[in-house]
Parts: sequence; C-alpha cells; structure tokens
Amino acid sequence: MITLTLILSFIFRVAICPPHQELYIPKSEPINIYDNLIKAIITVESNNGKYLYNEFEGAVGYFQIRQCRIDDYNNATGLNHALNDCYDYELSRKVFLYYTKGRSFETISRAWCSGEHGTKRASQDYWNKVKKLI
Repeated sequence: MITLTLILSFIFRVAICPPHQELYIPKSEPINIYDNLIKAIITVESNNGKYLYNEFEGAVGYFQIRQCRIDDYNNATGLNHALNDCYDYELSRKVFLYYTKGRSFETISRAWCSGEHGTKRASQDYWNKVKKLI
C-alpha cells in the first residue's frame, strides 16, 4: 500500500507539475499616451483616409502633412523623406509624435493645425473638434 501510494503520488506530481522550472512572461505592447489623440487628429484631418491629398494646402495622408512640416522634420532629424512618403501611416505617425515633445493635447493639436505657436482662431476651433473625439 505504501509503495502504491508513493507511485501514485509521483505520477500525479509529474502530471500536475511539469519537470521544467521555467517562467514564461509574455511580451506586452507598450502603451502610447498619444494613441487617443492620434485617432482624433486623423479623424479631423482626413477622416482616416490614407490616400487623401489636399490640393489647396498640398497636404497628404492620414495626418495631412504638408511640405513645410516634412522639411522641418527632416532638418531636425537628419533624415530625407519626401512628402509622398507621408502616405505611409507609420512614417506619418513618427513625424506627428516628433512634435508632441511631452506637451499637452491642446498645445499639440493647436500647433498641428496652425504651426508651433497655434495662435490662430482656427486652431481653437480645431482643438474643439479634436477634444470631442478624445
């Protein structure tokens, strides 16, 4: 009886506890605090349209990036992207995030609308639209 108990306890131990002593921690995706702002900005700018081109402003893609913005980004980063590269979501997102610099959502939004100072009246209206979507 003791032998049978030992054999059964060994079998149950192996069945319940695998012999490997490894710890598995799945890799989690980082949280980007700007994700909701990004969604709101691209909704206001392009209604989530990738291949949009605004002929009046010469703006392209989801974020409606203009030539002056990509030139400034290239200047600051030492990269050499063309405006047409901004149809690519990931590149456009990097350009946008470059200009966030830990600022408030309002400051980022207003600057995205009307330049780094964001003082135009249009930037207030723009911020109101973005704020409703966040």
